Amino acid sequence: MTEQEIIQMWKSGLTKNKLAEIYKRQYNNRIKIIRLDIKHRHSGRFITNYEALSYIERTILKYLKGDEYKC
Repeated sequence: MTEQEIIQMWKSGLTKNKLAEIYKRQYNNRIKIIRLDIKHRHSGRFITNYEALSYIERTILKYLKGDEYKC
């Protein structure tokens, strides 16, 4: 999930907590797929809901401050 997708979903009315759940689910599924390979079975780390919420909040704050981009 890119930062622009997060901003668009937030603008459409989803809460930060719901966005964090979605982001966490997608991130952890990507890690599971990477770990299916024997060579990378210990690669990556699953994230918690708190870490996902932290990422979502940083992304929204960066958007509101207007640092990088405008959607």
